[in-house]
Amino acid sequence: MSRYDLTDFEWRAIEPLLPNKPRGVPRVDDRRVLNGIFWVLRSGAPWRDLPERYGPRTTCYNRFVRWRKAGVWDRLMDAITKAMTARCR
Repeated sequence: MSRYDLTDFEWRAIEPLLPNKPRGVPRVDDRRVLNGIFWVLRSGAPWRDLPERYGPRTTCYNRFVRWRKAGVWDRLMDAITKAMTARCR
């Protein structure tokens, strides 16, 4: 696991909140894509430098943009904040 990857605790907190709309093509693993998105955001590197272990950079970028427009990121960050606050008490 990379230092930018989600922990099991973080993943359990946000997995139920992810959009799960079935489409014609099976979705790429959400956790892997999220780890790729977080790698770019935390490292400050451009999308083109995304390591191959996270899958195609276009998949990570497109999901990041789609979820931003749909408000998914706001819901995810709220869930992580609440889970971390409850864990620290």
